[in-house]
Amino acid sequence: MQRNSFDVIRIPTSGPGDVSGLMALVDSGALKPSSILAVLGKTEGNGGVNDFTREYAVAALCNALAPRLALTPRAVESKIAFVMSGGTEGVLSPHMTVFACSLGPEAARDSADEARLSVGIAHTRDFLPEEIGRDAQIDETASAVATAMGEARIDAVSDVHFVQIKCPLLTSERVQEALARGKTTVTASGYASMGYSRGASALGVAKALGEIGADVGEAQALKDWDLYSSVASCSAGIELMHNVVILVGNSRFSASPFRIGHAVMKDAIDLPAVMQALQSVGLSALDRASQSRLVNIFAKAEASPNGAIRGLRHTMLDDSDINATRHARAAVGGLIAGVAGTGAVYVSGGAEHQGPAGGGPVAVIARH
Repeated sequence: MQRNSFDVIRIPTSGPGDVSGLMALVDSGALKPSSILAVLGKTEGNGGVNDFTREYAVAALCNALAPRLALTPRAVESKIAFVMSGGTEGVLSPHMTVFACSLGPEAARDSADEARLSVGIAHTRDFLPEEIGRDAQIDETASAVATAMGEARIDAVSDVHFVQIKCPLLTSERVQEALARGKTTVTASGYASMGYSRGASALGVAKALGEIGADVGEAQALKDWDLYSSVASCSAGIELMHNVVILVGNSRFSASPFRIGHAVMKDAIDLPAVMQALQSVGLSALDRASQSRLVNIFAKAEASPNGAIRGLRHTMLDDSDINATRHARAAVGGLIAGVAGTGAVYVSGGAEHQGPAGGGPVAVIARH
């Protein structure tokens, strides 16, 4: 039976338009452009509605790869799943993580063999503005996650460890477009719409993986915080109107030299959960040898909505100068960077229904 071999490469960037590291790998022959499945990046924008570093980064990547793939830049964006997350506050460092795939040799796989990293990609249809944050987005996301899981050839939901979603948001123009058709949106606030879109997307992941009931819908979105996915990571952006799904887990059909594992942080200072995630891929301590095996850590960050962490109040929600999402990214980023020994870790803000309220999933990819 033919097995796919997956590669995962972390590349630092000097700015949102910097593609030099990626293209150096392409030019050297170390990475075939046709093998690239997805690019997951952190850019140094504000992570808000008007963070155009995400769109800039995607455009730079598409323009650079287009001639190598003999495609138009727009066609490149359709072929490769690009997810850019804005916000590198504190010690976080801009970078991208590239997922690539090539066909491995035909070989019988013993059932006792250890499952290895596998990746599945899927897209939803475009959403109408009034569908963002509502049942249509939840259900379409659930279907896309199931498709991605099948593409990754992952048999059990317990082998899914990270589901990255890029989802849309509302702008004033999109709200007005819906109103002109006699429709109302879930909110008129662009910033608030990011939370609704992330939350609906996360509930879609949870529904697809059986983490919540099939009857859960928009009535519970951003209201019932007991409902969440332990593996969803959702990032909203202005640059698209559909959901992009990057599902990563372990499959017995993969010949990859990597494995992925995860844990769930119960709050922003849950160091034991980070260590549990590391241990799930055999990294008991990040000494020099362990750090050489670590590819990246992916985590969600959120200011606890009840205003407290372990009984002590925090001020992230009351700061009129710096948004709470930016505070949370910096806090969790510092915690994880201290363990990883690098600031080039993926920490995304806004964890609505992505782990328990105030916490979030943390996943680790390591060379086996």
